Amino acid sequence: MWARAATVAALAAIAGGNFALQPALAWSVSPSAQSVAALNCTTLVDAASGKALLREGDCGARITPVSTFNIAVSLMGYDSGFLRDEHAPLLPYRAAYNAWNPDWKRDMAPRDWIRYSAVWYAQQVTRQLGRERFERYVQGFGYGNRDTGGDAGKDNGLAWSWIGSSLQISADEQTDFLRKLVRHELPVSPRAVEQTATLLRLDDLPNGWRVYGKTGTGAPVGADGKDDFSRSHGWFVGWASNGKRTIVFARLAQDEKKEEGAAGPRTKEAFLRQLPAQLAKL
Repeated sequence: MWARAATVAALAAIAGGNFALQPALAWSVSPSAQSVAALNCTTLVDAASGKALLREGDCGARITPVSTFNIAVSLMGYDSGFLRDEHAPLLPYRAAYNAWNPDWKRDMAPRDWIRYSAVWYAQQVTRQLGRERFERYVQGFGYGNRDTGGDAGKDNGLAWSWIGSSLQISADEQTDFLRKLVRHELPVSPRAVEQTATLLRLDDLPNGWRVYGKTGTGAPVGADGKDDFSRSHGWFVGWASNGKRTIVFARLAQDEKKEEGAAGPRTKEAFLRQLPAQLAKL
C-alpha cells in the first residue's frame, strides 16, 4: 500500500499541475506484463456484430486496469443500490483514507469520484458490497483474468486487486466487457448501465457521435525494484454512439521515454483527436 502511495506521489511530481485534473491513478504493472516489449494497442469493435473494425498492436497482453476498473465498480454500486444517481451518495472524506491527490480530500459524490478517480470512494463501494458479492460481480462480468485475490499474502483484494495487483485485463477483454455493457448483457440492472453511462459521458465529437470513456495510468517496476516512469502506460476505454451504431474501443499506449503529464490523459487526448476520422471510415 505504501509503495503505491510513493508511486502516486512521484507521478504527481511528473504531471505537475495537470495531475489534479487527470481522472486516473498510477501504480505498478504486474511482473508478467514487463516482458512485453511495447504495450501498445488500438482496437475498435462494432457493438452489434462483434466485428473488429480496427485492431493494431498487441491487444492480447494483460495488464492492470487501474482506473478503468471504475466502470465495473460503478455498475456494481448502482446495481446493488448503494449508488443512487450522479449526486448520491455524498460520502464524507475521512483523514484515515488514502488520499494523495489534494482534490480527494473532501466529501464526494459519484460524479466527483469518476472525474478524479478517488480511490477511497471506489473502496467504499466495494466495502459495502463485501468480498463475496464483489467476487460474484467480477466473475459474472467475465472481467479480464477474474483474479480478485489482491497482493499475495495481504488479503487486500477487495480494496486493491485492480490497482497494480492480481486483477489484469487486455485491450481485447476491455472491448468484450464494454460490448456486453452497451448490449445490456451483464448481470446488472438497466438502470445501473444508464447511470454508469451518465458518469462516463464526455463531450460530443464534431460529427455528432456521443463518446463515453475512462482513463487509467500505470508504471512498470524496473530492474531496480522502483517504478519506471519512462515506461508509463495509459489506458483509454469506452464507446461511441451516433444513435444508429455503437462502437466500443480500447486504446493502450506505453511511453518510450519520460513524458510530461500522466499517460492516461495523454492517451485519451490523442485518441479523441483521431477518433472522428476513424469513425468516418467505418
